[in-house]
Amino acid sequence: MELEPETTAVVRGVVALSEVRTFFDEAFAALGRVLRRQQVPPKSAAFGMYHEGPGEKRDLEVGFVTGREVRAEDGVVTGELPGGRVARVTHHGGFDGLGESWERLGAWIRAQGLRGGQDRWETYVTQPTADTDPRDLRTELNWTIAD
Repeated sequence: MELEPETTAVVRGVVALSEVRTFFDEAFAALGRVLRRQQVPPKSAAFGMYHEGPGEKRDLEVGFVTGREVRAEDGVVTGELPGGRVARVTHHGGFDGLGESWERLGAWIRAQGLRGGQDRWETYVTQPTADTDPRDLRTELNWTIAD
């Protein structure tokens, strides 16, 4: 599919795998505060974008599509979801199965004679809560296609 770039509000970081969950929690808390103060409503579900990362660390951005820039504050900055060709699949179930879904999406990209780009992101269609049954979660996986 072909996507247009979208302006986002994000928190960025290079994070050890063991700290990803904490990073997400802290980033979403900061995003909520800043977006409320600046009166910038999210235009999408939350997402986490992964760039190629070094070894045991992940270079990532956590945020929301906003459609307009935000003032840099409390670690929240303006970002962008990339436009262009993207392969997409919806993962049904808990976050522990995301790795297998990413692998399947990568295999599909290669089977089409394409090459995945450096940027991948997950859109958390179903917002998880303490009471959410993991089987009810829906996560959209997006992987840019390299030219």
